[in-house]
Amino acid sequence: MFNRLLCICAFVALLRTPERAQAQFTDPHTYDNAPVGTNVLELGYDYARADASLDTFFVIAGARLDLNQGIVDYTRYFGLFHRLIWVKAGVPVANLSGSIQGTNIQGSTTGTGDSGYEAAILLKGGPALTADQFETYRPSTTVGVDLAIAAPTGSYNANKILNLGSDRWSFKPEIAVSHPFGLEQKWQIDAYANAYFFTNNTSYRGKEILRQDPLPGLEAHLSYFLLENLWASIDTRYAFRGETWVSGVNQNDAQKAFILGSEMNVAVNARHSFTFKFAKAVVHENAPTQTGFEVKYSYTWAKGYK
Repeated sequence: MFNRLLCICAFVALLRTPERAQAQFTDPHTYDNAPVGTNVLELGYDYARADASLDTFFVIAGARLDLNQGIVDYTRYFGLFHRLIWVKAGVPVANLSGSIQGTNIQGSTTGTGDSGYEAAILLKGGPALTADQFETYRPSTTVGVDLAIAAPTGSYNANKILNLGSDRWSFKPEIAVSHPFGLEQKWQIDAYANAYFFTNNTSYRGKEILRQDPLPGLEAHLSYFLLENLWASIDTRYAFRGETWVSGVNQNDAQKAFILGSEMNVAVNARHSFTFKFAKAVVHENAPTQTGFEVKYSYTWAKGYK
């Protein structure tokens, strides 16, 4: 039972956070099955150096910015129509500082970023199981869908360049396929297809209207269990389009971004785990030149956890 709970902890501890400093990745193992009634509380710290703020979907020309960010997320798993469903909510608190080359503009701001919410369901390979039933569950191919929403609740001042909020909503539908394979199913490949959709920012740079086209993305993650309670992954993401318009004028800034990353998750026991992440944008045409890392602690509890 203890070993099974370690696996559960390792699976559910690395859930996706709202898009912040980690270059818009959905984490590997997000769509693994877990017992109904499982709760996860996550506390994390991010650092990123980039030419974009917390709204990482468009750049600030000439900017050199440092972002330090704390994260609080809560996730709850439950069953509906015999399928596993989970909901999640989170908010970042951050400090953003930096300067813009060729100008005297420099500064710093501290406050909350935009809050994030999501709901997901496993359509295949994810029966809703109790902790006792999960004892005999063998991981299989899963197919899941997810809708993530970022709400404009963060600190925003239309007359400032450095902002932690985006003053617009974003919506990210996603479909995912995860497949464990190899000896003792130690390997797993995750493939995700998603797209961001944005509402308009009607107070961009004071009185202008910012509109952004959808930003599709494709992801692939390959992970391996080094130990029963320790796995590591190689992560990739390719994003394209996302052209912006300012007061009706096309900015001709369609994005192309290829991001590489790596993650490691270690479950100390059935309740406590740690995650370490690194991501870098190796191709960033009209996209953020972002490099960042994250350290996260996860506390998991449910009926049957010791």
